[in-house]
Amino acid sequence: MSTAINTQHIAVDGRRLWQSLMDLAKVGATEKGGNCRLALTDLDRQGRDLVVGWMREAGLEITVDRIGNIFGRRRGADPARASVCTGSHIDTQPTGGRFDGCFGVMAGLEIMRTLQDRGIQTEAPLELAIWTNEEGSRFVPFMMGSSVYCGTLPLDTALATADIDGKLVGDELRRIGYAGEAPVGQCGFGHYLEAHIEQGPILEAENKTIGVVTGSLGMYWYEVTVTGMEAHAGPTPMPLRRDALYASTFLMQEVVNMARDYAPHGRGTVGSVHVHPNSPNVIPGSVTFTVDIRHENAGKLAEMNERLLAGVKALESGLMTGCAMPVQMRQTAYFPPTPFAPELISAVRQQARALGYSNMDIVTGAGHDAVVIAAQLPTAMIFVPCKDGISHNEIEDADPAHLEAGANVLLGAMLNSAGIAA
Repeated sequence: MSTAINTQHIAVDGRRLWQSLMDLAKVGATEKGGNCRLALTDLDRQGRDLVVGWMREAGLEITVDRIGNIFGRRRGADPARASVCTGSHIDTQPTGGRFDGCFGVMAGLEIMRTLQDRGIQTEAPLELAIWTNEEGSRFVPFMMGSSVYCGTLPLDTALATADIDGKLVGDELRRIGYAGEAPVGQCGFGHYLEAHIEQGPILEAENKTIGVVTGSLGMYWYEVTVTGMEAHAGPTPMPLRRDALYASTFLMQEVVNMARDYAPHGRGTVGSVHVHPNSPNVIPGSVTFTVDIRHENAGKLAEMNERLLAGVKALESGLMTGCAMPVQMRQTAYFPPTPFAPELISAVRQQARALGYSNMDIVTGAGHDAVVIAAQLPTAMIFVPCKDGISHNEIEDADPAHLEAGANVLLGAMLNSAGIAA
């Protein structure tokens, strides 16, 4: 087992880290104190421009690949060694917060600034990544940039993905000036570490500063469309209706009930619903909605998925509602339960202990770029608490001291992998 590097003498500047987060949060700021900076919008471009400028000021060499992922490289004493990478994303949910994703990017930037200020060179190069469209709130699937980087999503498929208005990823990348020329997947980093707010209530409830993330829940994402027949709400008797919304609610409730049956690690969410024609006095003719199911155990997740598929068949056949209706189901994402690299988990845990931060092991229930990368490269994550466990919400908040602690643990873990040049 490796020995933790004592980084107290090169600790990050917590006030500068906080100020960077607050300055970035001004781009796409919302009235309730959050952010709306959807992927590949003009606001995303402004955020990217701001952070790229800071990266250049920190001495990083900037590369943008064909899916718009941004990489800032800090040279090491041994350029032949694979780099140690950190990063996250700066795109947000429509009603997102100031810290989700952004903390990981700003923590990485603060580490680069700190090493530059101190004139410290690492043996291996260091890399800071900003991944494209992690949230998936405008373009599905989520974690798009990291998925293309790792080869699990074809580049051409990603570039041809359309938003609800029919605008394509490739066109929008060109429009905002981030359709890079670098081939995808050739940065060549060997280890990946990502800092993030927990996005849940466990660390705060346990009064722990650092979450040592050991892996992630597996997940399935689906888009489901139920087709009935639109008709006038007044003249059409109840027994003769083919109400797509009424039918859809049976499956929606099954998603939630199923997750409860697989407690405590089961998760089931219907997060987006589109009703057609969406008129007060018209019986809904079609409904399209998303399904998100998760579990940390691969076998249990498979059982949940089979139960969901059985529910779809029951809805199609009329067993659920007494009225058969066509159901189309499209899988938009799948990630198996993913363990992180034991050596990097150990390095994170050692750094937290060496710096005197209370800590605990934790599994992430959210999707992250780190989960995609972990399937191919040694990966780990560092969590810090968020107030009341709230995230994907404009009131998302975090303690500056916790953010500073997370960045210091990230710094030590990166140096543990990269080494310090003599």
